[in-house]
Amino acid sequence: MNEPKDQVLEVWGELACFTRPEMKVERFSYPVITPSAARGIYDAIYCKPSKDGKAAEFRWQITKIEILKPIKYISLRRNEVKDKASVNLIARSMERKEPPEPIWADGTRELLGTDEKGRTQRQTMALKDVRYRIHAHIKPFNGFKDRIQAMEAQFRRRAAAGKCIYQPYLGCREFPAYFELIEPGTPSPATQPIDLDIGWMLYDVFDLSRPGTNYDEPSISIFRAIVKNGVLDVPEYDDPAVQKLKGGEIYA
Repeated sequence: MNEPKDQVLEVWGELACFTRPEMKVERFSYPVITPSAARGIYDAIYCKPSKDGKAAEFRWQITKIEILKPIKYISLRRNEVKDKASVNLIARSMERKEPPEPIWADGTRELLGTDEKGRTQRQTMALKDVRYRIHAHIKPFNGFKDRIQAMEAQFRRRAAAGKCIYQPYLGCREFPAYFELIEPGTPSPATQPIDLDIGWMLYDVFDLSRPGTNYDEPSISIFRAIVKNGVLDVPEYDDPAVQKLKGGEIYA
């Protein structure tokens, strides 16, 4: 079987926010993009569901993140809705089994029946003027391991042409991410001279050991993130350094 090749993207944007999960109300960003947010950018360019539409043929494994610009924070105040959309309800609505439930931005307590809906103003400590070089490779699931070369070729065609399934973003959908495919042999740019022990960082919110479905429950994983000379090395999902959590607890 052919080994997957390193696929490299340079990613940048004006604003970014990779929220620390322990922040319950206000948003405070990690100082660098998380593996799950990086994986989302690759998925936005190319992901491949199986022919029955129920499970993916592969997933992206992030291996390294290079920080190309200084870490700078900016304080923002934003209007956000208090309510959250139900993933299961969205999936059922897409299958036309149930009508979609709107998220209310305005309304009195008498109209909404609760104080848990409507909008509220929240503080956000976001990053500004970010730029990363991200390394990843395809991890095919069982039954699709003979298609690595075809998958890689399709990703490279799409990325080189700037095509994406949806606009990739940097943590929040209102913070768009721009990307460029880096060809093999391109010299690496100078990373920022940063050494930083971030501590426990969110790795992902889904179980990456198997193909997912529209009805999967969250499965939190974390790892100890250490930046050395502007580079964050990301372990494989099945590495013991990646801790899988139960019960929603972020820190032991």
